[in-house]
Amino acid sequence: MDFVAIDFETANANRSSACSLGLVEVRDGAIISEQSWLIDPGQPFDYWNIQIHGITESMVQGMPSFGELWPTLAPLLEGKHIVAHNASFDMSVLRYCLDQASIDYPRFQYYCTYLLSKKMLNWMSSHKLNVLADWYGIPLHHHDALDDARACAHVLLNLIRQEEQPSAEQLSLAQGCKIGAMYPGGYKPFSAPAKKKPKTAKSRSPFGTKRSFSG
Repeated sequence: MDFVAIDFETANANRSSACSLGLVEVRDGAIISEQSWLIDPGQPFDYWNIQIHGITESMVQGMPSFGELWPTLAPLLEGKHIVAHNASFDMSVLRYCLDQASIDYPRFQYYCTYLLSKKMLNWMSSHKLNVLADWYGIPLHHHDALDDARACAHVLLNLIRQEEQPSAEQLSLAQGCKIGAMYPGGYKPFSAPAKKKPKTAKSRSPFGTKRSFSG
């Protein structure tokens, strides 16, 4: 059970405006390291984003840009199994930030605890991270990047143990999911099989062709 859980927070609606990143590394099913960074996006902060995560423009003054931070981040992600809750968001933030800095994409596989939990805990009415954290008894200061990454890691560990699978990869394949990937020049999304729609009875004529009835 080796993987790296990540979470981004953004300064505004632009996916290239990462202002915080939390990263939690898991090895043999246990957290071995936790790191977080404030990032200067070089963009204005939106009022609503500040209300969500509490990070302001003054707090990131003097902090590295994403491009300046990348040499530190690259070895923590390259070749690893990456997990995020609602990974489509975090992976797009990573891609947009890399594009803006004219940096090639790293190579790794990735997984989404939001889609996995929707598939495996389909009786729950919500699969938001704070709801899952409450269900599993995971302490969480929601929208703190490090706390969110840590909670994501614990959610995945619970899902893996629930199904008695050896890894995120085997769990995802057993659930019929397509594993996401990022690689130089492109990416493919993590996806879960669509929920099957219930079959409805159809009226047919004695000759096998469809027939409609009106009153």
